[in-house]
Amino acid sequence: MKVIDLRYCHSTRILLGLVLAVLLWPVAGRADDSPTRTVISLDAGWMFYRGVAENAQDPGFDDREWTAVTLPHTFNGADGEDGGSYFRGPGWYRRTMVVKQLVPGRRVWLQFDGAALTTQVWVNGRKVGDHEGGYAGFRFDITAALHAGRNTIAVCTDNTPSRSVTPLGGDFTVFGGLYRHVWLIEVPGVHIDLADLGGPGVYATASRLDARRATVEVRVRVRNDGPGEERLPLNVRVRDRGGHVVSSAQRMIHLPANMGTSTTIGLSIDRPHLWQGRSDPYVYAVTAEIGADAVEVPLGLRTIAFDPRRGFLLNGRSYPLHGVNLFHSGRPGKGLAVTDPEVAQDMQTLDELGVTGVRLAHFQHPQTAYDEADRRGLAVWTELGLNGVSDPGEGFSRNAAQQLRELIRQNYNHPSVVLWGLGNEVYATTPDVTSLLQALQAVAHEEDSSRPTVYAHCCQADDHDKAMVTDVIGFNRYFGWYPGQQGTIGTWAQGYHAQHPTRAFAVSEYGAGASILHQQLSPPEVNVPGGGWHPEQAQTRYHIANWRDLKDLAYVWGKFVWVAFDLASDGRHEGDRPGINDKGLVTYDRSVRKDAFHWYRANWSAAPMIHLTDRRLARRTEAQTTVRAFTNEAEATLTVNGRSLGRAKVTDRVVQWQGVPLQQGENVIVVRTAHALDEMRVMRIGPSALGVSEVPQTTIPPAPAQADTKPPGQ
Repeated sequence: MKVIDLRYCHSTRILLGLVLAVLLWPVAGRADDSPTRTVISLDAGWMFYRGVAENAQDPGFDDREWTAVTLPHTFNGADGEDGGSYFRGPGWYRRTMVVKQLVPGRRVWLQFDGAALTTQVWVNGRKVGDHEGGYAGFRFDITAALHAGRNTIAVCTDNTPSRSVTPLGGDFTVFGGLYRHVWLIEVPGVHIDLADLGGPGVYATASRLDARRATVEVRVRVRNDGPGEERLPLNVRVRDRGGHVVSSAQRMIHLPANMGTSTTIGLSIDRPHLWQGRSDPYVYAVTAEIGADAVEVPLGLRTIAFDPRRGFLLNGRSYPLHGVNLFHSGRPGKGLAVTDPEVAQDMQTLDELGVTGVRLAHFQHPQTAYDEADRRGLAVWTELGLNGVSDPGEGFSRNAAQQLRELIRQNYNHPSVVLWGLGNEVYATTPDVTSLLQALQAVAHEEDSSRPTVYAHCCQADDHDKAMVTDVIGFNRYFGWYPGQQGTIGTWAQGYHAQHPTRAFAVSEYGAGASILHQQLSPPEVNVPGGGWHPEQAQTRYHIANWRDLKDLAYVWGKFVWVAFDLASDGRHEGDRPGINDKGLVTYDRSVRKDAFHWYRANWSAAPMIHLTDRRLARRTEAQTTVRAFTNEAEATLTVNGRSLGRAKVTDRVVQWQGVPLQQGENVIVVRTAHALDEMRVMRIGPSALGVSEVPQTTIPPAPAQADTKPPGQ
């Protein structure tokens, strides 16, 4: 097949997905046939088997009885979201490709955008690499293992817990498999270095920035894999959004044979156009080119700061961060094996919600999420997958440090990223946990001194040693949901600020469960988080109270709802079904935006809107009811069955009419503002023996059979 030349950059991976999988790949021909970097998708053509497969790495292994799959793929799509246990073990992937001829001097790499939790890779029976960690990208040089003709790639992924690999805990399913893209990358002998912990090899930083000029330093890692020394120009160019070169520089680089080096080139940009968050997320493109190889990365010019009194500052001005936690873009039956358009769809939903910030929990997300945040102007907290449990061993510490370096290098150039998260809710209070966080703090500062670090703290004292390591701190607080947390979130926040006036802090999580199948007016006075009754109205009440407590506290630099979308957590057994954390503002399948979603849209979005609440309580017995709506406009009118019931003023994003009559049968309820309209239909039925708004008895079904009885894959 014809090879399509594409210069590698994180921001163009969606386009790369259009490239066909390779069956006949001319790595060859004449040495000048493919002088530039070539990136080819290897998502198609895999055979899969879940379980132990002896000698599956051998080229002659018979995989004809295996299942044909296309990436992204997980082997927990069925059993990772139904409650109880799920399969944690090995999953094997094999595919072949035909190489016509190898081009002398060129190098060939395999890139995995994510594979959980540990990965071993063979090419033609030769081991080419291992990787520990489930959420970062990684690459292996496979040049020496290739030959002309048919080549076999064998991959074993394993999501078995390992004491030396983080995460060891967490309230989520660890989906195994090749759940992100795989690429084949071919580069000239002299190239931008791919052996850079999955990073692009090009890192751009604004060392000085004002209205007149931006001084940008571009660090480039280059390598010569050829047999002789080379002396070549390294060219760096900055292009604006229209593609015009606004700055360029060149430096001659001396490269001995089989050696690599790192060099930094300075440039200046006159009258820089800043990245201004949602109002103006302007992004430049930086291209580094040496010989026939080139890499492009994004550059957003902005300054950030976290002030203990004023909150988050973007380009020197207060920029309140309000938003959600996004726990990947998982989907029913797919787990984390989702497509780039599905990731983009989730970011579009957050954009419509009106968020200014998003916490990408609890591990590194796919590059599409960061690309979307760049272009939409969403400030990102991204974090290492250190969650719940740690191990005091040196192997665990090394792996955590490696995953943090991968996280930083692979996302360094994204202007949306404003925080490096070092972990979440590590429960142990032993000194080794604090020591681990201190070591990770040093790693983060070594890799990137331009961004602060943060830790999401829970379950010990607010001033515990663990909460004092990072540059700023976040607290996971669920006042009004979990019964052990007494008081209100506003009272707690005011008290913390009074005791620690110089410590910049955020609410990194707050939330409550809700099933769209559970409806109750008025909601129960006491919530039962682990029970089988999670009425949507209880979640709505929770979020109204908590946001009203938090919204005017400028010193709380971030307020992040847990969580944007319901998610798979196979150990949970609550709400309307097992295996799901139902604290999302949107259902797991993305089909329903709960009332709490529209509460925040009324508070955060500038687009005119109005939303009638309690629409899923569609059968009612009462002769009169209260009609309530959320809106960001000043007043609204109500009609019921075509009859106007008047105009009402909006108070703190809520407008309501009491004593609204309902006729027997269907009632059409319509609310209007100057710029928006919403409608719902309510059926009035006869009263039940138990009275108005009967609360049904619900029982969660028992946990399903063990995972080994369930089908593999999606």
